Formats: sequence, structure tokens, C-alpha cells
Amino acid sequence: MEATTLLPAEAMAPNPASAPAATSAASGPAPDPIGQAVALLPALPPDRPGDRYGLQVLTAAWLRSQSSDATRRGYYRDLAGWLDYCARTGLDPRAARRADIDDWSASMTVTVGDRSRPPSAATRARRLAAVSSWYTYLQSNDVTDRNPTLLVKRPTSAQIAASAYKAPTLSVAETALLLDTAEGRAVDLDTEPAWRDAAVIALLFYTALRVSAFTGADLTDLGTEAGYRVLWHAAKGKGRDGRDYVRLDGELCRVLDAYLAVRAGRHPDGVARPGPLLVTTPHPYDPTKPGGKRLTQRDVTNILRRQAELAGLPTAARLSPHSGRRTVITTLLGNDVPLAKVQDLAGHADPRTTRGYDDTNHKLASSPVTDLTRILAGHRTTGPAPAKQGNRPAPGHR
Repeated sequence: MEATTLLPAEAMAPNPASAPAATSAASGPAPDPIGQAVALLPALPPDRPGDRYGLQVLTAAWLRSQSSDATRRGYYRDLAGWLDYCARTGLDPRAARRADIDDWSASMTVTVGDRSRPPSAATRARRLAAVSSWYTYLQSNDVTDRNPTLLVKRPTSAQIAASAYKAPTLSVAETALLLDTAEGRAVDLDTEPAWRDAAVIALLFYTALRVSAFTGADLTDLGTEAGYRVLWHAAKGKGRDGRDYVRLDGELCRVLDAYLAVRAGRHPDGVARPGPLLVTTPHPYDPTKPGGKRLTQRDVTNILRRQAELAGLPTAARLSPHSGRRTVITTLLGNDVPLAKVQDLAGHADPRTTRGYDDTNHKLASSPVTDLTRILAGHRTTGPAPAKQGNRPAPGHR
């Protein structure tokens, strides 16, 4: 059974002041959430006081070295799965060999609902890659002599591509219907939850932002650049302090401003308190739940599916926040927006990544093959082969 340990999002927040030794007993009173989370992992023996290169210290340093919070959380979960196997089998992870990795790989499962099943090729490959990265880091610090994952057979790129789950993409008509449904409901109810949900839908389908970008944003991240309204956000692949911004246009601003106005209205002075851009709302009957907590990816998924169900979309139950990103990219490319502009909006380093999000067949309609045929036709000396009559072969055919 796979480990169920999940690292809280706040534990993955980077701590620039933390050195590798910050998780040792001599680090003082300053809390280190990553080090505390690492201490919960199974099969890792406690470090000796003051040991700068203990297994837990290095594991925490390895997590800090990753490029984003999402990568840190993913690597933590994948490493937890391997260490759970080590704990169950009485294996010291530093003494593991290829046969142990093979056995773990063969026993991997994922839980869907209340059932367990083998993981997809993409999930298996990701878990092996995370554990391999951990062992490489330990090797580079002379803590272990081998990386037992190196010779393990991994899923091929074709297997990964075939098994990879793609979030459903909405058509232009479906996207418009979803936006109209969410905003129309907000206008009718005029409540904070309804306007917040409309703002979530607008952010998903007008910006191409990753869900972590706007769930991690604060009210202070709203601003202006060169006369345009923008939202500053954490940008994937831009390092620990990487920041970027996206332009907010009228349709989105209308809904977002309405949400913020209603949210501010529940405060006596009519001013929203500093904090997250999107928050939970007060429970209508339970005063112990005053709201104000940052929305999670699960919250956004639930909002999206609920609004899509209200709109009568057939894919409502399968939509994910990534559907918004895929839909925006597909819509733009399908309406002749230059690839370079779409790539810049999506924040992709490679245009091939942007193309991979395109779920339409507009590339067939705009294919240059017809142009090539026309260009060459003026230089060809032979025309189409004459039609065959009966079963008689064409001249010269044997």
C-alpha cells in the first residue's frame, strides 16, 4: 500500500534563510517547515545532533533545491512512497539495490475513489525519476555509493504519452456558456460565494494561468503595468523568487471587481483585509468557520465542476483546473493567434510544449501541404495517371 503522507503546501514554501544544517538540533528556535515535514518520512533514521550531512538534513536540502513549490510537493509524495516501501520491508534505503526498486515499482498502486489500481506509465516514470533525483543528490554528498534506480527499466516515452491523462478541453461555445452561467448566477444571487466562483471561472478561462498561480496570489499582487491592470504571480521555472504578471482585461475585471466589492462589504469599514486573492467564505450557520482561508486546488476543481454541471456541460465531472489552461491555448491557436504570442502567455520555454496543448484539428485545415502541391504543380511535367479500364494493367506494368 502506498504511503499516504502528504506535505502541506505551507511546508513547501521556500525558506531562503535556511541552510542545509537548519534542520539539525543546533539550528535554534526558528521553525523549518521542510525539515519538520522530512522528519515525518518513514525509514529515515534521525540525524546526529550537529550533523550537517545527515540523511534528513540532506533530504530537506534536496527538496529546497527544487525549482518550484509544486515540484517540492510532488517529489515529497513520491519519495514518501518509496520510503514507505522501505519501512514495510525493513530496508535501509542507503543499502537498496536494483531488485528492491524493481519490486517497489511492480507493487505500486494509486487510489481512485475507494479502489486501488496500478499507476499509469506516466505516474510510474515520475515516481522513479523523483527517487532517482534523491539518490543522485545523496551520492553527490557521499552519503551513499549507488543509485539503485539507474538500471531499472522505465516506461518508454510512447507508453507515457499513451497513458497520460489530458484534462478535457472546452469548445468556444462551451467556454462562453460556462462563463455566462457562472456570472449570471452571481448576478442573480449577489453573494460572495457566487461572485467568487464566477471570478475563479473567469481566471481559469481568460488567463491560461496555472491554478497555483492564482490560488497563491494575494490581493497585493493586483496592480498596473504600463496602464494595464495585471496580476503578479509565481512563475514556473523562474527560480525561487521567479515572478511574472498577466494582463487582466475587461470581462475578467468586471467579475473580479464585483467579487472583491462584495467581499469587502462584510467588513464594517467596507475594506477587504489584506490576504489571499481568493478565499473561503464564512459558514452561514457555524460561527467557528469565519472563512478567509486561501483556496486550494481541490476547491477550484470543485467550483469548476459545479459550475460546469450547472451549465449542462457533458464533461463536467472530468474537468480540472488544467482544462482552463488547455482551453485558452487551444482557442487562441485555433483562431490564428500567432504561436509566439500564445507561448508567451502560457509561459512555455519551448513552442513545442505550447503546440502540445492544442486539441483542435485546425492544423489540418491550415496545413501548407496544399500550398506545396500548388507550388510544385507549375513545375511538374507529368499529370495524374490515366484511369484504369477493367482489369487491364497500365502500359509497362508487369
